Amino acid sequence: MSQKQTLSFQAEVAQLLHLVTHSLYSNKEIFLRELISNASDACDKLRFEALHQPGLYEDAPNLEVRVSFDPDARTLTIADNGIGLSQQEAIDNLGTIAKSGTREFMARLSGDQKADAQLIGQFGVGFYSGFIAADRITVESRRAGLKPEEGVRWVSAGAGDFEVEAITRAQRGTSVTLHLREDASEYLSTWKLKSIIAKYSDHIQLPILMRKEEWKEGEEGKPGEHVLSDEWETVNQATALWTRTKKDVTPEQYKEFYQSISHDYEDPLAWSHNRVEGSTEYTQLLYIPSHAPFDLWNREKAAGVKLYVKRVFIMDEAEALLPAYLRFVKGVIDSADLPLNVSRELLQESRDVKAIREGNTRRVLSMLEDLAKAEKDENASAEDKAKFAKFYAEFGAVLKEGLGEDFGNRERIAKLLRFASTQSDSVAVSLADYKARMKEGQEAIYYVTADTQAAAAHSPQLEIFRKKGIEVLYLTDRVDEWALNYLHEYEGTPLQSVAKGQVDLGKLQDEAEKKAAEEAAESFKPVLAKLKEALKDKAEDVRVTTRLVDSPACLVVTEGGMSLQLARLLKQAGQQAPQVKPVLEVNPEHPLVKKLDGSPAFHDLALILFDQALLAEGGMPEDPAGYVKRVNALLA
Repeated sequence: MSQKQTLSFQAEVAQLLHLVTHSLYSNKEIFLRELISNASDACDKLRFEALHQPGLYEDAPNLEVRVSFDPDARTLTIADNGIGLSQQEAIDNLGTIAKSGTREFMARLSGDQKADAQLIGQFGVGFYSGFIAADRITVESRRAGLKPEEGVRWVSAGAGDFEVEAITRAQRGTSVTLHLREDASEYLSTWKLKSIIAKYSDHIQLPILMRKEEWKEGEEGKPGEHVLSDEWETVNQATALWTRTKKDVTPEQYKEFYQSISHDYEDPLAWSHNRVEGSTEYTQLLYIPSHAPFDLWNREKAAGVKLYVKRVFIMDEAEALLPAYLRFVKGVIDSADLPLNVSRELLQESRDVKAIREGNTRRVLSMLEDLAKAEKDENASAEDKAKFAKFYAEFGAVLKEGLGEDFGNRERIAKLLRFASTQSDSVAVSLADYKARMKEGQEAIYYVTADTQAAAAHSPQLEIFRKKGIEVLYLTDRVDEWALNYLHEYEGTPLQSVAKGQVDLGKLQDEAEKKAAEEAAESFKPVLAKLKEALKDKAEDVRVTTRLVDSPACLVVTEGGMSLQLARLLKQAGQQAPQVKPVLEVNPEHPLVKKLDGSPAFHDLALILFDQALLAEGGMPEDPAGYVKRVNALLA
């Protein structure tokens, strides 16, 4: 095809471009970082493909990125001699977003500039950031290995469409030329561009070249000026940051490197940079972000750190190097032992990879433990004290997945968990805190699961615990009940759900209470028998309880059974859940329960009791209209 073709952007791209061109990014100079990062990635991809096809280097084996500008034409160009694009790749890569989660991503855009900037960065649409500074972008490219006449030119003004045409291009790689807006003249300055590159792209291990500036004396009566020479100079360190020693890297450089690999706009909470030696040698540079990405809960999405082998880029998102419950971690692993042709399949089976994964996991957990220690360190700054709480608010629910996925580190993970409780509205209670203030004679750590903290706080199952002053933890994350199937005790103390099995407070219940409960159960036997018959299709059993103080009834499940809440969550997720028949526990001292004995409306009252207990537990009656009708009849 030699003639121009005009094609429309994918709808999602058009929406993104609208946001970008309306100054979505609060920090405009970020666009240069994004485009240089893309150029560096293109060179990394060429280096990787050339391991099997050395001919792709053609006659230019030295990979580089060149940044140049033309003040007269008001253009800024970022060029690389990397893998390049074919015509179809230009159409596919620059006109559509072929990513899973696109729909969810677009739905999360709110119109709040700062929040949306975070999302766009996370989604990795760096090329489109060029429209922050440009009202038109021209891309010229040729894929390595194609003929010179198989080059492509892509042009767009960032509106609804773009043009594509075939061109002849002698050199492989890509040139992205920004036709700058009137308000972007500052980027036509060697000093400005050098300062941005030093700030954001100094770590790029390829040389970033710019034309040297020379001082030209003015003619008689005219001032001198700086002019661009034909000589190019390297303006970055051109050494990978993780290969430097820690003492040679400033905290600011660590933060800037994190932002460049994560597309994040906030600083990380913590990082760890180490060279690991032993049976497996590798360098790790790992970061804990300060906020969660929009697709954190999409376990199908590729996630993970960047993998290099002997400084050769191998792949983004090498998920085999960290367990799924640490999928929020960003960073780089550079191995000295893995083969250069390693694939995702080989990563899953490699003994070296297993050792790296275990080492990375230990390192991340150590970072989290350090954050948790700072929380209670009197000498720590207010900023450091707040870091673990911030981490837990963003990633605590994901960390809990580790209880079921990482048996070897289960105890370390358990120590990092935090909860709200009947004694603390904030999510700040550790299992160690709970144990330290257990009542004398208390033999278990008690918890209640619910959809929200408010629902947990108002659960009728808590009544006897409140009366006795026994602390109960609130478990309100969707993952909680699944995760606690794998944590039966903490440092020798069992964990007990207040909504499973019969309540047994052991030494915390005095003999008089036990005797009164036994007498009530005995005298209530005839009513219990009738209740069991009336509710035989709904309840597995009906029994008198001591856990209720103010409520007439509550629902519990048998010890080891699936809770009603978990069954609901599974159904909402479209998964099969077993039919759960709960146990109805009644408070024989409650006026409504006393009214049952001899009532002509016994059957209706029994159904009301059950449905009210179901509502209090967070469920819905099978027949809401029937429930309302029975309550109205009772009121009348």
